[in-house]
Amino acid sequence: MVRGIIFDMDGLMLDTEKLLMRFWIESANEHGFDMKKEHVLSIRSLAAKLASPKLKGIFGEEFDYFSVRSRRIELMNAYIRENGVEKKSGLDELLAYLKSNGYKIAVATATDKERAYMYLTSVGVWDYFDKFVCNSMVENGKPAPDIYLKACEELNLSPCECIALEDSPNGIKSAHAAGCLPVMVPDLSQPDEEILSLLYKKIDTLDMLIDVLKAEKRTV
Repeated sequence: MVRGIIFDMDGLMLDTEKLLMRFWIESANEHGFDMKKEHVLSIRSLAAKLASPKLKGIFGEEFDYFSVRSRRIELMNAYIRENGVEKKSGLDELLAYLKSNGYKIAVATATDKERAYMYLTSVGVWDYFDKFVCNSMVENGKPAPDIYLKACEELNLSPCECIALEDSPNGIKSAHAAGCLPVMVPDLSQPDEEILSLLYKKIDTLDMLIDVLKAEKRTV
């Protein structure tokens, strides 16, 4: 029986993936590298220790991942402070349903807690969550299972009792490896056959999970 829901953040709850795309490319260009959309997609939700060598393999050893990322964060934070960030469709409805029906709720994101707090507070949803887990709290980031295992531990639930909501392939791999029930809400790209084989469900908007949960209750 599903008792917990674990949310990714960027691209899942918040419409930030297009901003990540824009500012990764802008920052890389400032550093002299011709980064394209496909390069950014290849590192979505990927741990830094994996993303850095991946991009060095594309652009050469002179690519300083951490400098480029730092500038990307600076550019993106400045944009969000001035313009805000949009919630994804169905987020409010789903969170209200989960709270009123007694589900435990957590965030599992690569974004650090300070920035996640700023983003989620700005759209009025931070207080819905019982627990928060980010990469600095675990040894290995996505696609390793660590962050979802930690979120389940924080919720005091078994992975098989938790749905993991994700928009990226690396996030789905992480959730599946942890033993959670991966539900994908595609954002910038659709799942390929490999990712489809790992999914518990695929939905178009977050509020569609409500019907999934109602159906799951009827089968228990």
